[in-house]
Amino acid sequence: MSNQLQPFVDGLDYPMWVVTAADDQERAGCLGGFWTECSLDPSRLLVCISQVNHTHGIALRSSHLALHLLDAQQQDLARLFGETTGDEVDKFAHCRWSTGPGGVPVLEDAARHVVGEVLQTVALGDHTGFLLAPVLVSGGPVHPLTYHDVENLDPGHPVDLSPA
Repeated sequence: MSNQLQPFVDGLDYPMWVVTAADDQERAGCLGGFWTECSLDPSRLLVCISQVNHTHGIALRSSHLALHLLDAQQQDLARLFGETTGDEVDKFAHCRWSTGPGGVPVLEDAARHVVGEVLQTVALGDHTGFLLAPVLVSGGPVHPLTYHDVENLDPGHPVDLSPA
């Protein structure tokens, strides 16, 4: 996969997270790195999910998404949500979670999380952007898991995890 931005992003590190989603029939979640605050007033987040990821279709049918910031010590959750696919594995059978707003799974062991109501979606190349309005936010101390902590994971779907 060609990445024209590689010279610009080389050596940069950024926090990794797990996004979870649920529709009327299924739960899903995946490891990701593309998210940002995109408005301060009102508070808004933009979360981007790969269109080939199993989580993508469920996220499109979800009213809410949960974004979980992982601590550097949480390689096990990163592997679970980054190296397996929901097409083959019920990831939630292997971690502690509870039901959050809109039925979205909230990972109980994540260092921090935010649940947001999906306000809008937009196609962004090979990802879809989900504009979220926060409805539930947790904080606390964290030493975030970063891209360089997970760059050697074998993705559960056929898309490179390198920065775009």
